[in-house]
Amino acid sequence: MRNVTVAATQFASGANNIDAAEALVRSAASSGANIVLLQELFETNYFCQKPLEKYFSLATTLEENPAVRHFQALARELHVVLPVSFFERRNNAYYNTLAMLDADGALLGTYRKSHIPDGAGYSEKFYFNSGDTGFRVWDTAFGRVGAAVCWDQWFPEAARIMCLHGAEILLYPTAIGSEPLNPLLDSRKHWRTCMCGHAAANLTPVVASNRIGTEREEDFEITFYGTSFIADASGQVAADMDDSTPGFVAATFDLDALQIRRRAWGLFRDRRPELYGAILTLDGGANV
Repeated sequence: MRNVTVAATQFASGANNIDAAEALVRSAASSGANIVLLQELFETNYFCQKPLEKYFSLATTLEENPAVRHFQALARELHVVLPVSFFERRNNAYYNTLAMLDADGALLGTYRKSHIPDGAGYSEKFYFNSGDTGFRVWDTAFGRVGAAVCWDQWFPEAARIMCLHGAEILLYPTAIGSEPLNPLLDSRKHWRTCMCGHAAANLTPVVASNRIGTEREEDFEITFYGTSFIADASGQVAADMDDSTPGFVAATFDLDALQIRRRAWGLFRDRRPELYGAILTLDGGANV
């Protein structure tokens, strides 16, 4: 038996987001959480609503980022695994990056967001290069963990590749809410169903942490719909939150039992990768 407790958090951006995030991590850890997930780009407001040059000043190198340094110390103190999402600058490139911090504070590595959205209110292609790390998993103190970021979660290929690399838990820090040009569109049910599908198809728990609150940028505003949640390995919601309350939820999984279940179910045994060539093309490639 190898029980691991994971926590999904959510909070509204405010005057001191690092302090707000730390408070949630401490609360979750005191309740027994081993892995605590914070939302995407939590240091600041979600600055990607509009393409504005001034926000490039928020980017830092990995070595200089204050949130990474701060949460390395906190991970070490509380003995928890902490993925930290931040705006990375590397020479003339800019990335939406996640740093994976182990329970001793060690930096295990980084993942750069692969799929970059571009739409009203979510103008990320203005700010971020497409990630070049490939999909990553890490051996942490509490299991082999895969992590991708927000828009990545709509792509089943990302989840499957992390699980093929041996991920036992999938983590998705997120910033998603209303659509500035279409206030009637509410994607929360679609969003959750998509990720529950990743859990079910891979027999692997999924953790998603989203923002809450309304953030404004000039003539745009987004109300982030929270509803952070944890899905179990059958794709059922094990714990979830509402659309406006800050806090966390947690769930415990026996990773050894889930490994046996994955072997017995046959989803990985019966794969036919030699038939999947079309997935390497954009149009289904007649010549594959």
